[in-house]
Amino acid sequence: MLSQHVETHQLLELLGDHPAGVGYLLKDRIPEVERFLESVRLVAAGESVIDPEVVRRLVGKPRRASSVARLSDKEHQVLALMAEGRSNRGIAQYLFLSVKTVETHVAGIFGKLGLPPAPDQHRRVLAVLRYLHDQ
Repeated sequence: MLSQHVETHQLLELLGDHPAGVGYLLKDRIPEVERFLESVRLVAAGESVIDPEVVRRLVGKPRRASSVARLSDKEHQVLALMAEGRSNRGIAQYLFLSVKTVETHVAGIFGKLGLPPAPDQHRRVLAVLRYLHDQ
C-alpha cells in the first residue's frame, strides 16, 4: 500500500493473520527510488516492509482495548455460542448450566460491552457483532 497519510488501522487490517508480502509505504519517501525499489522487491519475495514512520505511530499510540477482551472466560464462551445462533436454553444445555446462570452471563456480557436496554436495539445482535468484529 502506498499512502499519503499514516493510517494505523489500515496497516492492522493489511497485516491481518498473515502478514507475509505486505508493504505500507508513505508517498513522501518515493523520491528515495532505490529504497522504494528494494521495498518492492522484498514484498514480492514475501517479506513485509513497513515505513518507519508508520511503525513509530503504531508503537507510540496505545491500542484501544477490546471490550470483548474484558469478558470472563465463561462469558466469552457464552458469547461465542450466541454467535453460533444458540438460544439461552441451547447454551445452557451445551455448557451444562442452568438457564438462569446463562442469563446471568448474558447480562454480564451486555454490561461489560456497554449495551444498556434500548427499545430500538437488539442487544444480543449488537453483542455478537462486536464479538465477530474482534475475532
